[in-house]
Amino acid sequence: MADKRKLLVIDDEPEIGVFVRDVALDLGYEAIAIHRPDSFEEYFSDDIDLVVLDLIMPGRDGVELLRTMAGRASTASIILISGYDIGVLHSAQKLASEQGLHVVGTLTKPIRYRELEDMLNAIVYPPKNRPHDAIELLEFPSEQELQRAINNDELEPYFQPQVNFSDNSLVGVEALIRWRHPAHGLLMPNIIIPLAEQFGLMDKLSAEVLQQAFKQVSEWMAAGLKTRVAINMAPCNFKDLNLPELIDVKIRQYGLGSDQVTLEVTETTLMQELIKSLDILTRLRMKRIKLSIDDFGTGYSSLQQLHRIPFSEMKIDKSFVMRATSDKEALAIVKMTILLGHELGMKVVAEGIENQETWDLLSDLGCDVAQGYFIAKPMPGRQLPEWVRNHLQ
Repeated sequence: MADKRKLLVIDDEPEIGVFVRDVALDLGYEAIAIHRPDSFEEYFSDDIDLVVLDLIMPGRDGVELLRTMAGRASTASIILISGYDIGVLHSAQKLASEQGLHVVGTLTKPIRYRELEDMLNAIVYPPKNRPHDAIELLEFPSEQELQRAINNDELEPYFQPQVNFSDNSLVGVEALIRWRHPAHGLLMPNIIIPLAEQFGLMDKLSAEVLQQAFKQVSEWMAAGLKTRVAINMAPCNFKDLNLPELIDVKIRQYGLGSDQVTLEVTETTLMQELIKSLDILTRLRMKRIKLSIDDFGTGYSSLQQLHRIPFSEMKIDKSFVMRATSDKEALAIVKMTILLGHELGMKVVAEGIENQETWDLLSDLGCDVAQGYFIAKPMPGRQLPEWVRNHLQ
């Protein structure tokens, strides 16, 4: 078949390379196995869809081959394998991602047939001869288009429910921006946010999200559903020392309570405007607005930030949550984050709950709040009351 996916496996142990190749052949791939890393360039080409790469090899290791692939701007998917240390796998995966490569999974030796088969079956490939990142598939919207979207109600927050592990009751929702573009359809934050930053429109975008989110919470209240909303804050939001007063005015305008608003802040955001951030966040808490440290564990000085700033909530980054059932290191980070959050008197939110197994694990560990596709996908505001009636009552 002309459209068969092409796989290249590189492992200095020939029997492992042949094993991976044979599994791939069984699944309909065109597959080649090589055991000499020095011959990589001879077999690698731009039409290879998947590279299965051993990290620890004599003479020329897998990290060097990743560097070669990055130098060629390869769009091939990558599975990393190693019999050494899972920490090495994680480091190599992070390194590959930083170089623009697309790692779809990692495997430790000995490799089990079913595990490899499941991983190969789960890979979703982009169309051939097309880049991985969907943003590159679009003709970029212009500054004028985004400005028009902000002014003409083309932007719409979707809301993803957050529920208590203890009784499955609704805690709140996170507001996640969408853009109903007249030509490109529904655009996601990974397109909207970079464009807003590039065009200097993040302030206007953030103000629009706040306005629409507060308005929606007010409408829910009028319909008998009282809940809170979490809103992501961008670095540029912390340049204006009047932010606490501006948000307080908006809260009162829509008849909300301060305890119905949670502002999510990343560690990276804090480091960009540290002095102003400390000033603004302290005064926000003085106004009883809740603060959540988002993507906890992915920044550079988490403990220092927790000591400095009066956070009320901690969100465990989904990269740890989603791997916690299969990765001992991720599990250890999740456990310690929950313990730390509780010791500091914070609620702990786990985002990225994708299945029953992860729900059960986080529940057993004493996590407070769950968020993820296992609970619900983000939805337009008008759909939330019906979802609550159907799923929580």
